[in-house]
Amino acid sequence: MKDEPVFDFQQAIDALRERFEFDLVSIAFVQSATDQFVLTWQYASGNLNERYKRIVLHSGKGLAGIVFKTGKPVLIQNVAEELDPNDLFNYPIIAAEQLLSVGAVPLWKDSRVAGVLLAGYRQENRLTSSRLHEFQQEIEPSIGPFLTKELEEYDSIQ
Repeated sequence: MKDEPVFDFQQAIDALRERFEFDLVSIAFVQSATDQFVLTWQYASGNLNERYKRIVLHSGKGLAGIVFKTGKPVLIQNVAEELDPNDLFNYPIIAAEQLLSVGAVPLWKDSRVAGVLLAGYRQENRLTSSRLHEFQQEIEPSIGPFLTKELEEYDSIQ
């Protein structure tokens, strides 16, 4: 049995960030069942600091947890208008990276959500549904072993 070549996720998200002029692109992967299927941010491009590495999310919690649980993309065009400031602690990547316009899409492998790809800006209303749709179409050839499965309307956090 021949080993598959290792995919360079860092290079892929660097290229996506540059192509779409995002301030941040990051990937969270689901950890094993022994880790209770938590999500952790593994790769980041354009990050302000290393805090993303310490964020651990459970299914349904945080932006990545919501996308993981529902299997659907989420778009927050304006964090200040769409999220309660008292609720931001539930979205640690948004707070840590000072994102004001953000979207996240599921990465599918073998008919399961195996990861979440997040992209965002540090200015409000920069990420629109059409821009996120365009980004989502670009993911499949860019993120190697993963698929985006379906292009659909985005869920709202509210």
